[in-house]
Amino acid sequence: MSKQRKLGLTSKILIGMAAGIILGLLLRNVFPDSLFIKEYITEGFLHVIGTIFISSLKMLVVPLVFISLVCGTSSLSDPSKLGRLGGKTIAFYLFTTAIALTIAILAAVLIHPGNASLAGNALEYTVKDAPSLSEVLINIVPTNPMQAMSEGNMLQIIIFAVIFGFAISHIGERGTRVASFFNDLNDVIMRVVTLIMQLAPYGVFALMAKLSLTLGLETFGSVVKYFFLVVAVLFIQGLVVYPTLLKMFSGLSPLMFLRKIRDVQLFAFSTASSNATLPVTIETAEHRMGVDNKIASFTLPLGATLNMDGTAIMQGVATVFIAQVFGIELSIMDYATVVVTATLASIGTAGVPGVGLIMLAMVLNQVGLPVEGIALIIGVDRMLDMIRTAVNVTGDAVATVIIAKSEGEFNEEVFNDSQAGKAAKSFEEQVLNAKKQ
Repeated sequence: MSKQRKLGLTSKILIGMAAGIILGLLLRNVFPDSLFIKEYITEGFLHVIGTIFISSLKMLVVPLVFISLVCGTSSLSDPSKLGRLGGKTIAFYLFTTAIALTIAILAAVLIHPGNASLAGNALEYTVKDAPSLSEVLINIVPTNPMQAMSEGNMLQIIIFAVIFGFAISHIGERGTRVASFFNDLNDVIMRVVTLIMQLAPYGVFALMAKLSLTLGLETFGSVVKYFFLVVAVLFIQGLVVYPTLLKMFSGLSPLMFLRKIRDVQLFAFSTASSNATLPVTIETAEHRMGVDNKIASFTLPLGATLNMDGTAIMQGVATVFIAQVFGIELSIMDYATVVVTATLASIGTAGVPGVGLIMLAMVLNQVGLPVEGIALIIGVDRMLDMIRTAVNVTGDAVATVIIAKSEGEFNEEVFNDSQAGKAAKSFEEQVLNAKKQ
C-alpha cells in the first residue's frame, strides 16, 4: 500500500486561499445581513487569525534585516575578495535590482492593476504626511540604533547593520568570533521564518475569507491582473534585460547562456530558494559555463544574499497595486523611495521561500502604505515566489559570467560547447547533491 502523499506548502496555501474565498462568498450570499457573521466571524475569528499572521510577518522584519545584513557585510572579510571584485559584484547586483524595480513600477503605473473602488470600509486607511527630502536624508543615519529597531525605521537599521558588519570584518580574530555568532543567529531566524510560513495556509484562509466577505468577488479579478503583471515583468527581466546585459558587457551568446541555465532555473522554481539552488548554480557556472572557481565561489553566494531582482519586481508592482487599491496617490519622491529602499532591502533579503513578503512589509512602511494590503496578494505569492526565484538565480549567473569575463577568469570554449559539463554531472545528480548539502 503506497504511502499517503503529503501536500507541499504551495498546495496548502492555494487550498487555503480557495477555501477562504469560497467560505467568504458563501457566507456573504447566504447571510448577507447577519450581525452574528459580521461580529463573530468576520470581525471575530477571521480577523484574529488574519491579524496574528500579519503581525507574525511584521515581527520578523527588524531581526531578519539586521542579522542578514550583518552576516552579508561581515562575510567580505578576506582582503583579496574586497576591492575591484567585490565592487564590481555589488555594483552589478544593485544596478540590476534598480532596473528591475524601475520596470516594475512603470509597468504597474501604466497597466494600473489595482482598483481604488475596492477599498471599502474594511480597508480604510489614512495617509501619513510624508517627510521632506532633507528630513529623509538626515534621518538615514540613526542617532539611536536601538530606537530605530524598536520603531522599525528600516533605512536607519540598514545603515547601522552595514557599518556594524563592515567593522566586524576588520577586527581580525575577534570579528571572526562575532561573525560566527551572527551566522548562528541567521540560521535561527531562518528557522523562525520557516515555522511562520507553515502557518501561511491558515493565515491565507482567514485573510481571503474576510476579504471575500467584505469586498466580494470583484477583488480577485484585480488580484489576477496583478499576478499576470508581475509574471510579465519577471519574464522581461529574465529574457530581455539579463540577455541584453550579457551581450552588452561580455559579447557572449544569450541563447547559449539561456540553454545552459535551464537546469538551474528548474531547480530554483521547484525549491523557491536561491540558497538551496546554490550548489547547482555553482556547478553549472564552473563546468557548463567556464567560470573559474575563484569567481563563482565568491559572486554566486554573494548573489544569493544580495541579488533579489525577482523579489524587487514583486515589491515594486505590489507597492503600486496596494496604493491603487487604497486610493493613495504616490508622488515621484515616493516612487524614488521605493526604488532606493527596496534596492537596499535586497541586500538583506535571504534566499529562502517567503521572505519577500516580509521585505514588502518594510517597503510599505517606508512609504506610508498599509501592511494589511499584503492580504490582497498573499494568496498568489507562493507561485510568484517560485518564478521570481528562477529570475534571481538567472541574474546571479549573468553577473558571474560577466565579471569572470572581465577578470580574465573565464573559459569561452567551455561556454560555447553545448555539451560541456553534461557528462560530469546530470541534473538529477545535481539535485541530489544540493539536497544533501
